[in-house]
Amino acid sequence: MTTEIAEYHTIPSARRRLLIASKWLLQAAIVIVVAALVIWLGLAVREALARKGIHFSFGYLGNVANFSLSEGLVPSREGIWPVLEPFSPSHSNLQALFAGLWNSLKVALSAIVLCTIFGTLVGIGRLSTNWLVRNLCFGLVEAVRNTPLLIQIVFWYFAVVLRFPPASAASNWFGSLLVSRSGVYLPGLVISESAGFASWGLLAIAAASAVACLVLRGPRRRLILLAVTTAALIATALVGFPLGFDLPVATRFGARGGFALSPEMTALLLAIVVNSSAYVAEIVRGAIEALPKGQWEASASLGLSRSHTLRDIILPQVFRIVLPSLANRYISLTKDTSLGIAIGFPDLFNVYGTVSNQTGRNLEGVVIVMLTYLALSWIISACVNALNARVNGRGAR
Repeated sequence: MTTEIAEYHTIPSARRRLLIASKWLLQAAIVIVVAALVIWLGLAVREALARKGIHFSFGYLGNVANFSLSEGLVPSREGIWPVLEPFSPSHSNLQALFAGLWNSLKVALSAIVLCTIFGTLVGIGRLSTNWLVRNLCFGLVEAVRNTPLLIQIVFWYFAVVLRFPPASAASNWFGSLLVSRSGVYLPGLVISESAGFASWGLLAIAAASAVACLVLRGPRRRLILLAVTTAALIATALVGFPLGFDLPVATRFGARGGFALSPEMTALLLAIVVNSSAYVAEIVRGAIEALPKGQWEASASLGLSRSHTLRDIILPQVFRIVLPSLANRYISLTKDTSLGIAIGFPDLFNVYGTVSNQTGRNLEGVVIVMLTYLALSWIISACVNALNARVNGRGAR
């Protein structure tokens, strides 16, 4: 019987440096070639447009828009303070595109939160021991995933939202939610006129300590920050809370007060939330089924119920697994907001079409819209990747 001893050869430091340098040089060469191709393509397009008397320029963004939008806010100034005000025809084309971006972000951020919650519940329901719940969730997922999103948007708008009761007979739910075909009205926040610097300062301290309590680690630190948050909130209430609830009140042609969702935004939000929830449900269901079955059996042997096992053992592991897949869903969801053009929602893509039709600057508008959606996708990916690194790093420790 012979024993073979493996020999390990170390790479000399000079050769190692040469290999690293060659790797970086290869990557730099690829970047240079890609950048050169992009520049060449841009110059070729610019020259072709110049031969036809069309000059590639973004100067039109500063011109007055001269058109209206049904909704949307634009940045402005009130003295030295930046504020957001409703878009008007006197604003510039750049502000019009910002109003469209604002509308797209409203739908995207709301849909991300809602589809995560609703999709998780449906995914858990797909594995329910109750036959009715399990099959209802299965039917919902299959019906939504096998029909185009554009058709779902049209369905929610024409068959659901526009069938709501008129404003004069709006449905009032819980005394603070008004639903009518002119829109959905939710409770909003208003700033108290008597609020001073002390109340705002205490509220800022409470918010900062609450965020720090969620971010920082250590039970002692969190206990101290929680005590600071509680004390600051109590002090804010004693001094005078600077914020209050503004409940909507029904009128003859709509509602007054609160926060309003237009019929177009309501239909688009419903369609995207329901559609994305079906995909999130399948992601969550697959992650739950991928976990070892022994965890359920061990929890049952310890006397834990199925709901406690799911809440305390299964779901914390699931969200560590599904975060990369959720990032892809969130990016697709954000890009799907451009389908709001089908029902007249003034999102970024819809506003770009209006600006391009009035100015004739189609190519410049396409570049702006593509770069904007690219930046939004990168931001979402970076945020989810940072959360993924933090959550999985904590779990690894």
